[in-house]
Amino acid sequence: MGFDRIDTLAKERKPFLFITDFLAQKVEVYSLDELDKHNISYAIDTSKKSRKHSFVLQKYPIDFKKYKDKFNFVQEKIKSGETYMLNLTQPTKITTNLTLKEIYQHANASYKLFYKNQFVCFSPEKFIQIKNNTIHTFPMKGTIDASLPDAKEMILQDTKEMAEHVMVVDLLRNDLAKVAQKVRVEKFRYVETIEAGEKKLLQVSSHICGDLDESWHVNLGTILQNLLPAGSICGSPKKSTLEIIEEVEGYERGFYSGVFGVYDGRTLDSGVMIRFIEKQEDGLVYKSGGGITIDSDVVREYDELLAKVYLP
Repeated sequence: MGFDRIDTLAKERKPFLFITDFLAQKVEVYSLDELDKHNISYAIDTSKKSRKHSFVLQKYPIDFKKYKDKFNFVQEKIKSGETYMLNLTQPTKITTNLTLKEIYQHANASYKLFYKNQFVCFSPEKFIQIKNNTIHTFPMKGTIDASLPDAKEMILQDTKEMAEHVMVVDLLRNDLAKVAQKVRVEKFRYVETIEAGEKKLLQVSSHICGDLDESWHVNLGTILQNLLPAGSICGSPKKSTLEIIEEVEGYERGFYSGVFGVYDGRTLDSGVMIRFIEKQEDGLVYKSGGGITIDSDVVREYDELLAKVYLP
């Protein structure tokens, strides 16, 4: 099994790339010297900036009424106490003049993955990072168009966004407590700028960390298994929210909102696979979404789903 292989390779301090699907039921592990053979490429926190590249992107999203039905279903589940926050995602058919490989090559993102010409992701969101026996996670919740007047103040003072962010931070703090000691929030709700195609977005993040035993390498697969699926892209409480996601979304996420990462023999760095384009039989599909809480507005959530369909 994939997690067992992660334990074995990390125990031997052998570098590798791992990829998991959303539910962490499919786990693939590759030594770094065999990636070309499998037509897989990755980049993590590279300082290289791509030049601006002209492209065409057409979106064919879910009908607003259909989205509203799904949104209302989630709201009823929130009111009944089955979930407090749920990350509702949907597929959007797209057309573009770029290939998946070209999108990978030109995209600016902290975490980029090209997988066998089947999908590409260019994610801004870190999952976990382990270095110096400390585990870190950086949940992202809260997005706003940076061009709006007083955008930073608006997103930080928005009560709905605050509630959503607090829930995710609490969830991930509890998740880290399963594998680490002295879990703490190092930095709460700071704002970063993300290039989103023709415009810029402001994204709100937090930094949570905890201490690991020096023997964490031996148990790396177990650590990952305990933390997946990533809390920021499912919701809270995790178990019942995952059941609702399966019922309401009406499509397979697959590798979208899973995780990929690299272990170099000393440290681990990994990202959540959002900003994700997949090749299907009838063309390209871009998968995106956002967190729903009791205070969410359906028009704003639909607009956010569409705003996250972009090429960086």
